[in-house]
Amino acid sequence: MQQQFRLQIKRRAALVLTVFLLIIVSANVAVMAQNLGGAPQVNVAVQGQTGAQPEGAFLNLVNWIGNVIAPVGAGLALAGGLVSYVSGRGVMRYVVTALGCLAVSGVTRLLEFWIQQGGGGVS
Repeated sequence: MQQQFRLQIKRRAALVLTVFLLIIVSANVAVMAQNLGGAPQVNVAVQGQTGAQPEGAFLNLVNWIGNVIAPVGAGLALAGGLVSYVSGRGVMRYVVTALGCLAVSGVTRLLEFWIQQGGGGVS
């Protein structure tokens, strides 16, 4: 009985620590987020391009997947892994999913770089 109580205390401490770290990280992300100041961004897909240009629309899609969707998915997978660990189940599938999401993010960031470099033509 004493051993189960200690295990519960460790799990609760791990959960509290994780929540605390997530709060700190999310606060830092909010502080570092880019903004446009007081000017709204209208009729512009990406800098120097309009929404009518296919490469601008594709770059926006790549940015959204690489910078928003995949990292959020990785964070949710890690949170699911933590919950699974606390409940005593396996966590490997969550870790692999998080790594896969981060790999997708990295590949889309590479595509973004290639699109930006290729926009000026071959030199």
